[in-house]
Amino acid sequence: SVGPRSYLGLMVHGFPNMFVVTGPGSPSVISNVVASIEQHVEWITDCLKHVKSSEESTIEPLSESQEAWGKVVSKTAEGSAFTLNCKSWYRGSNVPGKKTGGFPLYIGGLNVYKKLCNDIAAKGYEGFQIK
Repeated sequence: SVGPRSYLGLMVHGFPNMFVVTGPGSPSVISNVVASIEQHVEWITDCLKHVKSSEESTIEPLSESQEAWGKVVSKTAEGSAFTLNCKSWYRGSNVPGKKTGGFPLYIGGLNVYKKLCNDIAAKGYEGFQIK
């Protein structure tokens, strides 16, 4: 009812160990998608190495992290051409009666996004539950 949700566009709460490449909430198709895919695959690879080295087997984003990331994505898009009276398939406007819930892509730039992801990894994958 509120549109797609994820944490960093890489994982979805409730689906442990399921990674998404160029998912909702990532810069993906609004940036150089090849560079986004490369960043995602490298980050996921490093994340899996971290989980394995910690002798754990499961990683999942915390619900509150996912919600907070959604607010970051929405705030970043606020006031942009993507949100001002935008009637686009990006927002689900092509489906009659569908509720739209903000803009589903991070538009803060790929370099900023990479830094955010790297900072989260440097903090032991902050916002994720590893067990």
